[in-house]
Amino acid sequence: MLQLKNLLKVAFKSIHKNGLRSLLTSLGIIIGVGAVIVMVAIGEGSQAQIQNQIASLGTNLIIVFPGASRSGGISRGAGSFNRFTFADVEKLQREATLLSALSPVVRSGGQIIGGGKNWSSTVYGVSPEYMTIRNWQIERGEFFTERDVRSQRKVALLGKTIADELFAGQDPVGEKIRIRDTPFTVIGTLKAKGQSGMGQDQDDVVLAPATTVFYHLKGGRNIDMINASSIATNRMVEAQEEMRVLLREAHRIEPGDDDDFSIRNQAEITDAASETSRVMTLLLGSIAGVSLIVGGIGIMNIMLVSVTERTREIGIRLAVGARSSDVLIQFLAEAIVLSLIGGIIGILLAAGVVFALNKLTDLNALINPGIVFLAFFFSGAVGVFFGFYPARKAAGLNPIDALRYE
Repeated sequence: MLQLKNLLKVAFKSIHKNGLRSLLTSLGIIIGVGAVIVMVAIGEGSQAQIQNQIASLGTNLIIVFPGASRSGGISRGAGSFNRFTFADVEKLQREATLLSALSPVVRSGGQIIGGGKNWSSTVYGVSPEYMTIRNWQIERGEFFTERDVRSQRKVALLGKTIADELFAGQDPVGEKIRIRDTPFTVIGTLKAKGQSGMGQDQDDVVLAPATTVFYHLKGGRNIDMINASSIATNRMVEAQEEMRVLLREAHRIEPGDDDDFSIRNQAEITDAASETSRVMTLLLGSIAGVSLIVGGIGIMNIMLVSVTERTREIGIRLAVGARSSDVLIQFLAEAIVLSLIGGIIGILLAAGVVFALNKLTDLNALINPGIVFLAFFFSGAVGVFFGFYPARKAAGLNPIDALRYE
């Protein structure tokens, strides 16, 4: 322990003797460690934001979209062939065993007038189970019931954006609005969700009974999509396959024929977004890691210069009985300490940068303790790797030649 203490004392003394040079030598390590931590923190924060945004879409979410139609061998794109009806939803409700909630989705839109103002937005016709599927929460009032859906009652819930635009500073519950030419009564407002992963305002929405929107606003033959929630996260693929089988039966699709719909689940959306974020984090971290290699080369260069400058000192130490291994350990210790000091400064610098980013920007960078430890460990490893050659060169000097060196 005493020998280690003396060794570190000598290393710190040598580094302090040439303080400015030591700082400039460690600059590559400082920048490298700091950059790696900051880049990974930004990547981790982005991934967490993506996960939160996807979670806001719903619980164990499964979405069934219309399929694609073809004309003359040319596909008209996804959603161009729609055969969904309320009968499909009823069949899934009766026969599906792996779904905890199910809702049709009927989209419409237009000018919404209320509170002496107007606002253009999208109206979604849904069932009460849509609240559970999409994790919506009520801020004021209440949600409509299954009886309201069956009776095509003209009631609506406003997203926060619309509520603020039409009834700023007021409680809109009980107020009348007009969606195009159809009057609705506001029975509730929704809690804010913010933007989706695609940058869309999730609060710029009106929810109303699916039958009301279908018959009084849309006037079409088909519902737009079906939203469902599986009974468990690990049963989503099975639930998806069960829905596929039941919908093929409902649409009388023969074996071997393609589906006239497509099914996507939340896990697929999450995995795709997370994989993109992981690749970006790895890329940014790798680019920043190059600075560590550059810093290591700088340490090796300065240690070689130090060996040349201290050749007579090395010769004297060897002449009075020091072993070559002692000289090697001394110079290796100086390289490691220099790298670790750079690593510590880099960590502190990264913490400051992350704090500033979170305070001054919309980013939500998250420092991963594992990455901090890894970066610090790697800075020490750089010192060992790039310091070994200069230390070995110092230890291999001939004492007589070293004493003669001018």
